[in-house]
Amino acid sequence: MTEQTTGAPEAPGEPAVEAAEAVGASGPPVPPAPKDRRRLRAVLRWTAAILVFGAAGAGTAYGITRPARTEVPGLSTKDDGRWAYPVLARPTPPPGAPLPFAPDNPDGIHYADLTQLLLPAPQGSAPDAGLKLEKDSAVTVDTFLAEYEPSARDKLRQQFDLDGLRQIAARGWTTPDGTRTRIYLLRFHASGFADRFKGCGFGMELNGVKGIDSDEVWGKAKAAQVSPALEGVKVLAETVPFGDEQTRVGCVPSGDVQALILQNRKGGAAAVPLHQAVILQDQLLH
Repeated sequence: MTEQTTGAPEAPGEPAVEAAEAVGASGPPVPPAPKDRRRLRAVLRWTAAILVFGAAGAGTAYGITRPARTEVPGLSTKDDGRWAYPVLARPTPPPGAPLPFAPDNPDGIHYADLTQLLLPAPQGSAPDAGLKLEKDSAVTVDTFLAEYEPSARDKLRQQFDLDGLRQIAARGWTTPDGTRTRIYLLRFHASGFADRFKGCGFGMELNGVKGIDSDEVWGKAKAAQVSPALEGVKVLAETVPFGDEQTRVGCVPSGDVQALILQNRKGGAAAVPLHQAVILQDQLLH
């Protein structure tokens, strides 16, 4: 797929901060707000670390703002596996509601509709026909739990009952290379309940996955970067040997919302698309 943009989420009524501005595109750049500028620098440091370590032998300079490869010195124009997403827009909360993690909302409560918080599908992809969506991208608890081994479902269901699960929204797609992606956003009554969710991380029992461990490329990049960007995020990969397909997992906590990103592909799932989805979804939730 050809890449076009993965611009930073736009604040309501504010211009998007495009990566081209960061690398010297023509025309005067629009300076981001101080908070956005600090976060942009943090993400750029993170993506630079991922670029250093690489993934599957290809450069991986991607992030919330994704410059054209021809504009990044030393980065090959050869396709590195990134997907082209629509320009992202910062979700709009209801009138009078604070943004997550604002001074008057330290618990990170998301007042925007969960559909606005879901990462949109990349260009060239097809909706996942196997994902049973209801109104406003909602999915039932049973649909979500179908991602897990039968032996793990009752325990997760009990946890939802105890920890105040309010809603699950999802989006799924399949790309031409056969990679299937599902993103689930679980909204709880408070961040403390979301933090106790045990269905994303080490020990999670996904359907057909016999073993799962840390993603090595992500781990090296995390060790190299020194900013608080993507704090709490976990990226995992099904261990070798796996069956017909491999699963990769992204766990993105954000206040009262927990995001679970799943990618499967026959013969092996590439690391770059999962890393990219994790970074972009994290930005939408913050």
